[in-house]
Amino acid sequence: MTTYAVTNPATGEVEREFPTATDEQIGQALDAAGRALEGWAATPPAERAQLLSRVADIYERRADELAAIITREMGKPKKQALAEMQIVVSIYRYYAEHGEEYLADEEVPVARGGRAVVRNEPYGVLLGIMPWNFPYYQVARFAAPNLMIGNTILLKHAPQCPESAEAMEEIFREAGLPEGAYVNVYASNEQVAEQIIPDRRVQGVSLTGSERAGTAVAEVAGRNLKKIVLELGGNDPFIVLDRDIVPKAVKQAVFSRMGNAGQACNAAKRIIVLDEFYDDFVEKLEEAVRGVELGDPSSEDTFMGPMSSERAAEDLDAQVQDAVSHGAKVHSGGRRADRPGAWYEPTMLTGLTEEMRAYREELFGPVAMVYRVADEDAAVALANDSEYGLSASVHSSDVARAERVADQLETGMVYLNEGSGTAAELPFGGVKRSGIGRELGRYGMEEFVNKRLVKFAKDS
Repeated sequence: MTTYAVTNPATGEVEREFPTATDEQIGQALDAAGRALEGWAATPPAERAQLLSRVADIYERRADELAAIITREMGKPKKQALAEMQIVVSIYRYYAEHGEEYLADEEVPVARGGRAVVRNEPYGVLLGIMPWNFPYYQVARFAAPNLMIGNTILLKHAPQCPESAEAMEEIFREAGLPEGAYVNVYASNEQVAEQIIPDRRVQGVSLTGSERAGTAVAEVAGRNLKKIVLELGGNDPFIVLDRDIVPKAVKQAVFSRMGNAGQACNAAKRIIVLDEFYDDFVEKLEEAVRGVELGDPSSEDTFMGPMSSERAAEDLDAQVQDAVSHGAKVHSGGRRADRPGAWYEPTMLTGLTEEMRAYREELFGPVAMVYRVADEDAAVALANDSEYGLSASVHSSDVARAERVADQLETGMVYLNEGSGTAAELPFGGVKRSGIGRELGRYGMEEFVNKRLVKFAKDS
């Protein structure tokens, strides 16, 4: 049985528990979302936009309170939690301001006369399955565009984020969303697979999470002919091409890899450095990583707190110890911190080889892995030697050179001279085993929309 509880990773203490939904409650949630669909879909887009604007206002007003919840739930440092509130507000405002424009009819040229229009209409009831690492942001990038379209939503959050899940449902209610248009469900994995996805009213599923979870959901969705969007793992390369960029690249690498305790799908997982200045880079990065201190996540001064759970810290440590046992060199950290809770030392590894789990697997935690390569071609080959293809970043004082390398990378996103990031207007998603589909920007409104053709005869 799935257990929904707030277990503070800084202390290991269970602070609050929530009951898992019964099958009857899941049925009631499906009924509510189904009933709400017709009325919400018929609501004028301008009114839906106004509601999203009110949602943004509430997030702004309650930012401190909401940030404190996720600090308790998954250990996000206070300053980073407040930064998450800012991007959440920007997402809801973005779709409030641009959603109506994106839903406008599209004229289609007709070769044999007459007129044709594509209308962007609601897709139906959608299930969102969201992770714990960015509890509000992950929901916003799914919920904002789809509510703007006129879809209704069932939201299953991660079991360790029940309080933030509860708060988000309250926010939509306070903003005036019709009952049933957004329903939080504390569902088990079995209920998702056996009751929710197969339900005839559910037309699509969006999941952000692990490759394993994505595979399981895709299998059930495919069997039931439901559309999916999957944002899965990443093993993102961070390529450094010249000596002049080293000081800036080191700072960006540390921020990208250690922010949120390294628990971001698009963090700098594999730092790839050319041989000619590799030693200099490693020396500077080691000094920077050693300077990252673990601190109380509720303090405004803390950059890195605990990992999200003791299980997450255990899994990361197993990957690190496997690498060390096969010859990887530990420059800093390399073990769990000696204190109660889910703490892991900021870690830097070199000497990684193919027989190590870390070479192929995603390390979802504060571990910087640095690779030495001979030249640009070797950097590209190593970067592409992965089953993942979420994002990448390329760093060079010669922007044309950086772009040339970036154009050869097999990813859904690439950033030049900055770490991989996110913004409301930028499409987010990957290729290969990093997922299917896109979120955010205009593209985030094109996944779960019925592009209905209306064709008028020549004499109409």
